[in-house]
Amino acid sequence: MNKIKLIIVREYLTRVKKKSFIVMTLLGPILMAGLMIVPIWLATKDKDIQIIEVIDETGKFINQFENTKTLLFEHQFTNINIAKENFYDTKYTSILHITSIKQKSNVKMYYKKQPGFATVQKIKHTIENGIRNIDLENKFKITKSQIEASKPKVNIESISLDIEGEEESKDVGISTALGFGGAIMIYFFIFMYGIQIMRGVIEEKTSRIVEIIISSVKPFQLMMGKIIGIALVGLTQFLSWIILTAILYSLIIAFVAGGDLEALSQSQQALEDPNVQEALKSMGGAESFTPKAMIDGIMSEIPLTKLLLSFLFYFLGGYLLYGALLAAVGSAVDSEADSQQFMLPITIPLIFSFVVAQTVMENPDGPLAFWLSIFPLTSPIIMMVRIPFGVEIWELLLSMSLLILGFIGATWMAAKIYRTGILMYGKKVTYKELWKWLFYKG
Repeated sequence: MNKIKLIIVREYLTRVKKKSFIVMTLLGPILMAGLMIVPIWLATKDKDIQIIEVIDETGKFINQFENTKTLLFEHQFTNINIAKENFYDTKYTSILHITSIKQKSNVKMYYKKQPGFATVQKIKHTIENGIRNIDLENKFKITKSQIEASKPKVNIESISLDIEGEEESKDVGISTALGFGGAIMIYFFIFMYGIQIMRGVIEEKTSRIVEIIISSVKPFQLMMGKIIGIALVGLTQFLSWIILTAILYSLIIAFVAGGDLEALSQSQQALEDPNVQEALKSMGGAESFTPKAMIDGIMSEIPLTKLLLSFLFYFLGGYLLYGALLAAVGSAVDSEADSQQFMLPITIPLIFSFVVAQTVMENPDGPLAFWLSIFPLTSPIIMMVRIPFGVEIWELLLSMSLLILGFIGATWMAAKIYRTGILMYGKKVTYKELWKWLFYKG
């Protein structure tokens, strides 16, 4: 046990002290924050304002187009030919020419600079809605305001009802996001650090360092120490990312809130209005719409403790299982290029579980979801997808037990291959030989 501990410490410190580890630990949260924040910033930052000259020969669309911050419509009662001749002498970026209000209408748009897809789609939907409103008003005397007033707004609250009559409210969107997010993290963690185990074994094997190491420790001890040591490296980096991301998130929230105090003040004044207060009483009061109340409402629908503990278990269990198998692959080959034929059967269940995760989220209690969530090679991802939707305790315990047994079985198999393969050089190994190594005695 002491030898395994020494190997764990060696593997851990060797990798943690590397500059690449320190740099990625610090840059990871920044890169992740950038992936989330930059697209939002680009989508919301000020864009070039487009001024569109609308020439409506039907006279029916004068009040149909609504201006936005970046899209302005101006109706001009002029001839299209004159407008085209003077186009480059005006402030307009496009000319929208409407000639009919038929069900199938052809509208032309002349531009100086190609308008974006969203702009074209907005104009298209506006014209379609306008034609529909005009048609309804002419045939059935229904105005646009009446149509808007008749549009219903329905909110479906998902409530789980168990056999004892207990009710539990669950948000499908939140459950989906949590389940898929946890599955993605486990998927990348297994690949990222599992490959490191395989590369480490190949490196030690090709450099012949392992010949010296196994003279004082058993191959099984060396393999276990390497797997656990790299697992601790992964956990260290993962926990560091969580802490740094939380700090970065808090700073961004403080910055955004600090820059929008006026908007917050106006929102607070609106909530204090007597008429608004009266309207909100039937919905639980204004305090129900504060950020804290909304977060508390979301958190109350999530089995947070169960989710975190399960995530930690499958996070480590999945890594240990695949880490043992990848360590066996590393001991059987002389280079990373030779490992591809053996990696494919190992990684197929992991990739398959990630691919079918969407199907599982659509039917988390179906037979496919159940069997994949208890099979050790797919359970780390599939069970994490299912847990936010609610899983029976016996199913969770069965899945965990089989994952532990799977890890023990994989470790035993990997140790058998490791014992023989770690000292094999310059020979192309086949599946037939690997099978012999599993049952080799001596």
